[in-house]
Amino acid sequence: MPEPTQKTGSTFTEQQKTVQVAGGSRTEITTQTVKTGVQVKWQQDGKSEKTVSQTEHTKRTVIVDNKVTHQEEFSVVSGDAKGGLKQDVKLKESSVIPPPPGEAEETKPNDEVPEKQNAEETKPNDEVPEKENEQSKPNDVEPEKQNEQSKPNDVKPEKAKDEDESSSTSTPTPDDHSRSSDRKGSGWAHGEGQQHDADKRDDSQRSTLFIEKPNSGTVSVGGDIKFVAKMEAKDLLRKPVVKWLKGKWMDLASKAGKHLQLKDTFDRINKTYTFEMQIIKAKENYAGNYRCEVTYKDKFDSCSFDLEVIAAPDASQALDIRSAFKRSGEGQEDAGELDFSGLLKRREVKPEEGPEIDVWEILKSASPNEYEKIAFQYGITDLRGMLKRLKRMKREEKKSAAFSKKLDPAYQIDKGGRVRFVVELADPTVELKWYKNGQEIRPSAKYIFEHKGNQRILFINNCTLADDAAYQVCAGDEKCSTELFVREPPVLVTKELENISTYCGERVEMECEVSDEDANVKWFKNGIEITNEPRSRYRLKVDGKKHILIIDEADRGDSATYSVMTTGGQSAAQLQVDLRPLKILQPLTDMTVNLGKEINMKCEISENVPGRWYRNGQLVHGSDRVKIYHKGRNHRLIIPNCLVEDEGDYSFVPDLYLINIPANVHVIDPPKIHFDGLNYPDNTVVVVAGTKLRLEVPVTGEPAPKIIWSRGDKWITDLSGRIRAESYPDHGLLVIDSAEKDDTGTYRIMVKNEAGEAVAHIKIKVVDIPDAPLAPEVTEVGEDWCTMKWEPPLYDGGCPILGYFIERKKKQSSRWMRLNFELCKETNFEPKKMIEGVAYEVRVFAVNSIGTSKPSMPSKPFVPLAVTSAPTMLTVDGVTDTTVTMKWRPPDHIGAAGLDGYVIEYCFEGAENWIIANPEPTDKTRLTITGLPTGSKIFVRVKALNAAGQSEPRLHPNAILVKEVIVPPKIRLPRHLKQTYIRKVGETVNLVIPFQGKPRPKVSWKKNGSHVDKTQISIRNSECDTILFIRKAERSHSGKYDLKVKVENLQDKAAIYIQIVERPGPPESVVIEEVWGENVALEWKPPTDNGNAAITGYTVQKADKKTMEWFTVLEHYHRTSATISELVIGNEYYFRVFSENMCGLSETATRTPNAALIEKEGKPYKRPEYSDFDFTEAPQFTHPLVNTVAIAGYNATLNCSVRGNPKPKITWMKNKVVIMNDPRYRMFSNQSVCTLEIRKPSPYDGGTYTCKAVNDLGEAEVECKLEVKGSIGGEPFGLWKQKQLHNKDY
Repeated sequence: MPEPTQKTGSTFTEQQKTVQVAGGSRTEITTQTVKTGVQVKWQQDGKSEKTVSQTEHTKRTVIVDNKVTHQEEFSVVSGDAKGGLKQDVKLKESSVIPPPPGEAEETKPNDEVPEKQNAEETKPNDEVPEKENEQSKPNDVEPEKQNEQSKPNDVKPEKAKDEDESSSTSTPTPDDHSRSSDRKGSGWAHGEGQQHDADKRDDSQRSTLFIEKPNSGTVSVGGDIKFVAKMEAKDLLRKPVVKWLKGKWMDLASKAGKHLQLKDTFDRINKTYTFEMQIIKAKENYAGNYRCEVTYKDKFDSCSFDLEVIAAPDASQALDIRSAFKRSGEGQEDAGELDFSGLLKRREVKPEEGPEIDVWEILKSASPNEYEKIAFQYGITDLRGMLKRLKRMKREEKKSAAFSKKLDPAYQIDKGGRVRFVVELADPTVELKWYKNGQEIRPSAKYIFEHKGNQRILFINNCTLADDAAYQVCAGDEKCSTELFVREPPVLVTKELENISTYCGERVEMECEVSDEDANVKWFKNGIEITNEPRSRYRLKVDGKKHILIIDEADRGDSATYSVMTTGGQSAAQLQVDLRPLKILQPLTDMTVNLGKEINMKCEISENVPGRWYRNGQLVHGSDRVKIYHKGRNHRLIIPNCLVEDEGDYSFVPDLYLINIPANVHVIDPPKIHFDGLNYPDNTVVVVAGTKLRLEVPVTGEPAPKIIWSRGDKWITDLSGRIRAESYPDHGLLVIDSAEKDDTGTYRIMVKNEAGEAVAHIKIKVVDIPDAPLAPEVTEVGEDWCTMKWEPPLYDGGCPILGYFIERKKKQSSRWMRLNFELCKETNFEPKKMIEGVAYEVRVFAVNSIGTSKPSMPSKPFVPLAVTSAPTMLTVDGVTDTTVTMKWRPPDHIGAAGLDGYVIEYCFEGAENWIIANPEPTDKTRLTITGLPTGSKIFVRVKALNAAGQSEPRLHPNAILVKEVIVPPKIRLPRHLKQTYIRKVGETVNLVIPFQGKPRPKVSWKKNGSHVDKTQISIRNSECDTILFIRKAERSHSGKYDLKVKVENLQDKAAIYIQIVERPGPPESVVIEEVWGENVALEWKPPTDNGNAAITGYTVQKADKKTMEWFTVLEHYHRTSATISELVIGNEYYFRVFSENMCGLSETATRTPNAALIEKEGKPYKRPEYSDFDFTEAPQFTHPLVNTVAIAGYNATLNCSVRGNPKPKITWMKNKVVIMNDPRYRMFSNQSVCTLEIRKPSPYDGGTYTCKAVNDLGEAEVECKLEVKGSIGGEPFGLWKQKQLHNKDY
């Protein structure tokens, strides 16, 4: 049932109504209050009784020994005498039902006897893992009682208090710690403080929710199987949350589909929830461990089950690496699955099946980052062994000269079987040797060698685990390796484990027998493997086929389910360890001990169990000073040198028992002064001048002693002066405000009490910081460093100088920067990382043990300087028969010293001496070396100069030949200039036309056959291009421009057509031809001035005579006549027309001289007759083909435009031959624009190309010439042009 809603004024938030326990057993009754600090009293049958209670925050717990076998009633009262709340709890007797074998660990009690029959309330939260039978209930417990008992018990007793205590602050009692120890593992019995958690949940405990759990099942491959889990819904307000998992983490809800279906139903009659998981057409990889988890509010339950998938046996004897790389003992089918805990379940041992696929081939072709994924997919658990084997395989993949057939990568054989290794030699005369793990194999009854032609065969008889090794065969210098994997037969359990019940401290031996003496057997406690480690409390013994688990001294923590597992079976049994009645044979006695003497407390009990010691209710832990001994039934606590705080009430509490053995210890002590613990050498206290001294001297004594201070013969009694003394129970205090040099001297402290007195003398020394050093001197300066030195200070402050701190700053700055964070022991230093060209100053601080002195005076200012880096990008700018022109770029790093110029040096090839080309440094980055012999080769280098000297030289990598090379001129006309270049009036015309040629070509321009007027058109020529520039274009600039580039007798020409356009003028006249009905017919003539561009259309506007507001009725109209419709009858309209070209509309419009009156009804209207306009026309090219020059290797295109109706058919021809089905040509047409693309043309593609258009009315054709040029200097033109532009930049 859900927790009731808290009401206003209620003190209790969690209540237990009825608890059912076994007669003569112990139980815990728990309640929870709203807040801490509430006074709580427990009553039995209305009377206050002496009970053991515990307090944890707001939870209150009482522990009851139910000695009678009848019903009792307990009540808890909160509040004071004036008002409070009361809660009743009934305690009923129930018969004790022994738990089933799988439930021993979950019903393990917290004390001596189980508190409740419900496994969830008696199971420790941090010790026992869940099992399938964990949620079983006693048969005689009523269902409603079971539900109440299934509530989670979140109380973890840590502190205890008596029922008569009223304070909310609690102190741990012996009873509390004895119960706490029961909730921990067996390691607590030996005094170890570590707790082992097993599936611990923070907010809820496990509760019994299943009434039917899914059972393990077996299914054949391709078959169906269903798992069913049922939960009782009587006490559930809503459907619980159920998860189906495979292994430990794979949620199957996301895998539902064709092979997996999840279903849940609710039976309203029986009030049960049914959850089903059905697997359809099972596969082999579906086998493994599954888990069903159910959660409802704070309750949680889970159940594990196994699925075994049986596959048809495969007779193939090929090696299965998935089984070969499984460790011994993993014989079950689900070995290598996600949930390795499934190995604990009883399985049927099945023969190994042959692999369906060659996993070695998959691994060979896969990338290394996919190895782990493939190993996981195919169940390979020995990943390291697989990788080592794969590495050897990859090394052996190279072709062998000695072996025509090598060994297989690996072999697999059952134990006792016979294996056959075969290799085939290319040369049968080669000597062959076999090795096992590096040791040569000799012929014997076990190892048999055979020769069959070129085949060499090795037989190994009666294979054992010792034969599981790496084998190698050597033929001369070549080797061939393989691995043999020997599989063991399944080991069966022939003698099962037996349940054992014993007492704490007894020796326990659990024994079983298996079918093989050398079997690998694993022991488990509650599903956790037990290892045979030296410090483990469990010992594993093997005697032939017998396997024995030995526990020398069993305790309650050893109560659990123990199981043994082999490769072919398993067996489990219960071990129950109970407590014996305890008697006190020797109690503790009260003691009075002098301080520093030994406290020796001893008691003896009837059982050999550990326990805990308490002082004043606080747990006493063993340490170097406090010795706790436990030998057999004797327990001792020894403190060799007792202290005052060791006084108090002591008690010993045996673990697992509610027994308290008390005693009292009283400690006395004469007064003492503990000045040695203050670590003052020679009893001397050093204080810095001007600071405050608080000297605390610890004193001891019982009772607390009186403390008196004096200096010489004068007692210090003033309590408000600069020097004053104060007394405290545990120390004496001497205070000196603002210490002075005169305070140096010897002081006396005396302590006295009834047991005696003690005297000590203390020396006080007042010290100060040193004086400032003298100003430092800078002796040497570099690029970003300098060297400085200084003299020590005249006065060291009474303490040796420990070192110096150095600071620097820029001269114009006021911010000093520390240069060293570790003291400089010497009187010289080298500051680094300074900025070149900036003036700096430095200063020094002296440091002693007291502190840092004032800074010295700053040094004289200094400036670091350095040479520049080498110039960059040294290239050849030009070569003639006697000169070489070089150019370069400035250095990347110039520095504060600046750049004074450059020096150019050259050296003839084969010589070693460098000649200076410019005696005086030049500040330009270009220089011509003159007077060089024609045909010689020189090396050139350049250096940068500044005040710090010359930089590193920059050397041209190659020798330069002094000889001019003639390059024929060639104009590289840009593609956009091969067609008419159109610009508007007033725009800028800037044409850059590159060309090539050496020596520098001569460039000339002509317009329409005449020389260009340079007053209107600007022309600039360089070595590689020419620029035609018109700042504001006018229509008079339109025309044909001829460009000629000439080098000696060689020349190249190009023609450029420039068209300057502007807005057109208005139409000549607009006339109203006819008015009828609501329509007006207009006609006009084209404008006289078309703006040097074709008229693209007209815009017609209308205006009512009354308003004269103009509205557009037609836009982009192509004809010179139009009919305006939908006019308003009775109105008069004026019309005007704008002409339009590519620049836009004309600035003015032509208006009709007269207005058109739209007459009203009554006037007869004669509809004119119109004949249909004939749009058909023969083909006509509106834009012809243009002669084109293409570069070999770069795509070229030929474009033209044609019109005609019907749409003409386009045919392309080369040299009057039709181009058809040639992949080097691509023909397409878009919006009457026809294009022929020639892919990567060669010089053979040059010729005359014709475009022919044909329709029913006629035909037309246009042609052009295509010239294909080869590469320039052996390289494509694009790469050559890129280099030319690069050289132009420099």
